[in-house]
Amino acid sequence: MSLQARMESGERWQSNRGIMTLLRIDLDKIQPMPYNASMKKADHPRTILVPERVRLRAEQSDPQTRQWLKDLPGLIAELEQAWELSIGQPLSGGSSAYVAPVTTASGNAVIKIDMPIQHGSYSFQQEIDTLLRANGHGYVRVFKVDYERRAVLLEQLGLSMQERQLAPQQAIPLLCKTLQQVWLVPPRADQTIHASEYKAQTLAQLISELWDKLERPCTENIVAQALGFARRRMDAFDPQRCVVVHGDPHPANALLVPAPRAGAESGYVFVDPEGFLCEPEYDLGVVLRDWNEELLAAADPLAVAHEYCQLLATETGLDETTIWEWGFIERVSSGLYIYAYGSSEHGQPFFKTAQRLLDN
Repeated sequence: MSLQARMESGERWQSNRGIMTLLRIDLDKIQPMPYNASMKKADHPRTILVPERVRLRAEQSDPQTRQWLKDLPGLIAELEQAWELSIGQPLSGGSSAYVAPVTTASGNAVIKIDMPIQHGSYSFQQEIDTLLRANGHGYVRVFKVDYERRAVLLEQLGLSMQERQLAPQQAIPLLCKTLQQVWLVPPRADQTIHASEYKAQTLAQLISELWDKLERPCTENIVAQALGFARRRMDAFDPQRCVVVHGDPHPANALLVPAPRAGAESGYVFVDPEGFLCEPEYDLGVVLRDWNEELLAAADPLAVAHEYCQLLATETGLDETTIWEWGFIERVSSGLYIYAYGSSEHGQPFFKTAQRLLDN
């Protein structure tokens, strides 16, 4: 049965034994560590290496985040003591958290220490809540959590799809298979979605504000097209179709599991979920948003992009037009966001591909 048919039958929301068995977690096995200011701190916290993207983002953020960067060596030493582990050299890739491999008495794992900032629809609390409810199905497993320190101990995974340099035709079916597990994660009992919070609404606002603030760094026609698609999505808003989406399921967030296990039948699981409610086609639009290099190198980028979109629809049984619209909205909004808060150089490929999708 396709995902669309399963959603229409109400399967995702049912409390039947099959789904609840799949997603049940034993909270007694998760031991969140409450922060205690009187905990013994390391007398001599060591000098640590901070990845450049993490350092730059922290330095360019608010005073609280800049203080987090200064306190990071002591925070790492505290966690090593509290969780009885040894933290290795940091992993590169992200920009909003310190991530490093660790060694514990029971084996290897990975620690993630989040910056004290909230960006977009993401929050540390919501990420951990999503991972705990998933219990390893479609997502990385959680071993320990310290909410006050914004630290989480995760299972160790392998290379990402991006690092393995999978071609789009290889990556898309694997991403779709993994997302179909992700979309079965039940929402919180109090998790709801209103039209004012709908992603199409918030992205339309972001696009309009950043385009003016940045003094129009891309053409008006791609902004107009993105806003037109956002209005179409708002007109079609149906809270009954919304699932707990990943929110940013690009190939760099899909990592190889070291050995076959339940919940990772595709061979991959996702990290860093945002975990908000939206229609599932939104996640597929995020997938379609990428592949700038491939599209810009293509003789007919519009035809290639439609091939990717059709593959996403075929693999999931979801609507191709809806996926296309979300993909274009995401392409333009991501370009503006990266241009504003990251790098104008890295934002330009999103603008260029959006323009070529209109010009062809």
